[in-house]
Amino acid sequence: MHEPVLYQEMMDALRPQADGVYVDGTLGAGGHARGILQASDPSGRLFGFDLDPQALELSHKTLAPFGDRTTLIQASYTQMREVLAEYDITQVNGIMLDLGVSSMQLDTPERGFSFREDAPLDMRFGPSLRQTAADLVNMLSQEDLADVIYEYGEERFSRRIARAIVLARPLHTTRELAQTVESAVPRSKRSRIHPATRTFQAIRIAVNRELDRVAEVLPIATSLLVPGGRLAVISFHSLEDRLIKRFFRQESQDCVCPTEQPVCTCEHVARLKRTTRKPITASDEEIKRNPRARSAKLRVAEKC
Repeated sequence: MHEPVLYQEMMDALRPQADGVYVDGTLGAGGHARGILQASDPSGRLFGFDLDPQALELSHKTLAPFGDRTTLIQASYTQMREVLAEYDITQVNGIMLDLGVSSMQLDTPERGFSFREDAPLDMRFGPSLRQTAADLVNMLSQEDLADVIYEYGEERFSRRIARAIVLARPLHTTRELAQTVESAVPRSKRSRIHPATRTFQAIRIAVNRELDRVAEVLPIATSLLVPGGRLAVISFHSLEDRLIKRFFRQESQDCVCPTEQPVCTCEHVARLKRTTRKPITASDEEIKRNPRARSAKLRVAEKC
């Protein structure tokens, strides 16, 4: 089985123990979850969440040897509090999130995440999400589309790209979208990455409301941890990492009042302690084995 990104670093961060209860909010094929269950043998429990039924099917096979120590749920990680309550679980020892699109999703053409092969414009993490990439691309106004591409893709040619998309609509496949974006980016201004890379990232983030969901789950996960429990999050682009860094920094302070304010009035109390100031990144050896690990950043915080 393919080793997931920052596997050993994640195990070191969570420090799984026997009798502990853990949550994998982004189950995927179950690689990290398998490690957690092995390290928490013989009685540690794991609750795994994923919107993708294909991922759940794979993880069921991967985690079958652990029997009733695993509970797998097709739901967003933002629903973990409600789901855990159904199992009379109010606190857990560790929570992990591996954000972004998985290799499995990228390598399945019909999911529409990649422009390497022609496929329908979908990009949804799970079928329960109503809006597809095609819906977004074909329905947004030119101005709103440009804002999405600029904000979520950090694409400097967002307005040119949005104008080209609107003129070419309707667009139904990944190849149509990639070619349209490529035609809008001046050849002299192109970088080493494909001209459509940032636009595809932006549309995927918008379709799945990725940043909104991350912002929503961080306080939920923090509230579920026992004292000394850990929250470990792997991100793959600067927008996510910035959001996580900001949350960890804020929740590790007793006061979040403006620096120019002489007296504290916020009554904020630190809930987390950052275990490292800088994110943990993949080793050169791992990047050679798995180039996707190049952009991975792991941040870890411990409940006070």
